[in-house]
Amino acid sequence: MLDSASTIARVDEILTRHQGMEGALLPILHAIQAEFGHVPQAALPVVAKAMNISGAEAHGVMSFYHDFREAPAGRHVLKLCRAEACQAVGADRVAEHAKSVLGLDWHETAKDGSVTLEPIFCLGLCACGPAAIVDGKLMGRVDAAKIDALVGALK
Repeated sequence: MLDSASTIARVDEILTRHQGMEGALLPILHAIQAEFGHVPQAALPVVAKAMNISGAEAHGVMSFYHDFREAPAGRHVLKLCRAEACQAVGADRVAEHAKSVLGLDWHETAKDGSVTLEPIFCLGLCACGPAAIVDGKLMGRVDAAKIDALVGALK
């Protein structure tokens, strides 16, 4: 676990790399998440001050976008498509099955840190729905059996 001083020093390095960039808030938040695996709460006031925005605005932007995390993700991240095309071919059933098998709800991480379950809105695999992405690998035609196999492999 990082201490606050170490976190702030690393955030300052990220801010320096983005200095002078127009519209840098999202790239900065992405860089912070890439560095830490999440956006630490200690980083937001530092970012806000550097960007000359309020802390509430920085937090609002971070919390608006579903890809930003307030806590580290599990060792594996399972994202299930929630877009209409996937819903039309059974994504809701797949999602409910995944939530049941994992014992998780959206944005939760297993107690053992093995897996985080997240919704995502369109992976561009509409013709192969329901779609998922596991640790950056796209999967199409996901069903309960594929979820069961995935869960076994991820744990």
